[in-house]
Amino acid sequence: MSRTLLFLLAALAATLAIVFINRDSGMTLGMTNDKFVSAASTLLILAAVGTRFIGRGQPLSQTLRHLGFWVIIGIGLIGTYQYRFAIQDFASKISLGLVPSRPHSSTGEDGALSVTLGKANSGHFEVDAQVNGQATHFMIDTGASGIVLNAFDAASIGINTSDLSFIVPVSTANGNAMAAPVTLDQIVIGGIVRKNLRALVAQQGKLDQSLLGMDYLNTLSSFTVKQDDMILQD
Repeated sequence: MSRTLLFLLAALAATLAIVFINRDSGMTLGMTNDKFVSAASTLLILAAVGTRFIGRGQPLSQTLRHLGFWVIIGIGLIGTYQYRFAIQDFASKISLGLVPSRPHSSTGEDGALSVTLGKANSGHFEVDAQVNGQATHFMIDTGASGIVLNAFDAASIGINTSDLSFIVPVSTANGNAMAAPVTLDQIVIGGIVRKNLRALVAQQGKLDQSLLGMDYLNTLSSFTVKQDDMILQD
C-alpha cells in the first residue's frame, strides 16, 4: 500500500474522530459537523487527485478510475455520518439479540438518557449491572417491591453475609425466607447511576437469582416494554 493511500486513509479516520469528539456541540472548526464532513471529503478527493495523478503522465482512463474510487470513499464517509444514528441503532439491535442482558445506552434529541434491554431466553428481562463496582446479574421483577441480592452476589460485592441480621421476611421462588437489610453504595446500568439504595440480602440457598424490583424502577422517570425490549428512562 502506497504512502499516499495510507495518508489519505489516516486522514479519513481523523475526520471521523474529530467529528465524534465534537458530536455534542455539533460544531467543528466553526462549521456544523455536516458541513465539516462534506468539506473534508471534498478536500481529500482533491488531494488524492493532486498528489497521486497530476504530473505523473497517467492515462486519462486510469486517472478517472482512481478518481472514481476516491469519490466513492468520500460519498461513503458522508453517508456513514449522515446515517450514523441508524447504523448505531442497527448495531444495538444485533447486540441485543446476541446478549439481551447487556444494557445499551442512548441519548434522545431532548438530551434524555435511556437504556434498552432485550428479553432473555427465559422470557424475563435480565440485566448486567455494576453494583459497588462489581458485575452483578439481575432479573428485573416488577412484582418485587425491593432489590434483593442472593448470598453469592452479596459476597461478590464485598458484603460480609455472616455479619448480617436476617430479620425481614420475604417470599421467593424457593419459598418463604428471611433477608437482611443493607445499603448499596451504587448501582450502574448502562449510563444510569443510582446511589445509596436500600436492598435486601436473602439467606444462603433461598434465592437463585438476584432481583431488581420496584425500589429501583421507581427511581426512573419511566420504564416501558415494547415487544421484546424494555426501555429504562433516566
